[in-house]
Amino acid sequence: MPRRGLLIILSSPSGAGKSTLSNRLRAWDDTIRFSVSATTREPRPSEVDGREYHFRSEAAFKRMVAEGEMLEHAHVFGNHYGSPLPPVRDAIEEGCDVLFDIDWQGAQQIRNSPLKDNVLSIFLLPPSIAELAHRLRSRGQDDAATIARRMQKSWDEISHWDAYDYVLINDDLDRTEDRLKTIVSAERLRREQQPDLVGHVRRLHREFEEMS
Repeated sequence: MPRRGLLIILSSPSGAGKSTLSNRLRAWDDTIRFSVSATTREPRPSEVDGREYHFRSEAAFKRMVAEGEMLEHAHVFGNHYGSPLPPVRDAIEEGCDVLFDIDWQGAQQIRNSPLKDNVLSIFLLPPSIAELAHRLRSRGQDDAATIARRMQKSWDEISHWDAYDYVLINDDLDRTEDRLKTIVSAERLRREQQPDLVGHVRRLHREFEEMS
């Protein structure tokens, strides 16, 4: 029977592992679609427009917001980020899950959107602040000033942990991946995600009456 698609929100402070776990979740089930965010920041050398992000000018981004084409959006580190609505809506109608790698502000907006009944939100906590700082330094993507800004912002992000459906401490990547898969598998089977169950139960009832 067909089911409704889930909006799987995965949030964490920078360095807690959400990008790695997002990639692993999609490798586990390649039908999960990734919501490619739009942003006004400049692309990094290895990034491709439409793959990591939809890179847009500030004017174009603001036009999308004004025309209701953003499911959520936020201003982070001097740049705008947001999730385009049309591809997400299309995926849900087709019964496909959509994965969001976004912060708590974006998660809150989606939970307050018309698609709120499809939301599954998961927050990742680091095992310690020292380990979080180590992960940011070791990945070699940002300079010292950027890392310092991310660390300053991390507590604000962590303080919103209790607004999520599930919270995982990412102290072991493989174990956290297994728990993440378990959560998604269980949520897909929730009664609310299976719209054809009502019709199936009615058919069972008719069969029972015919046998009486």
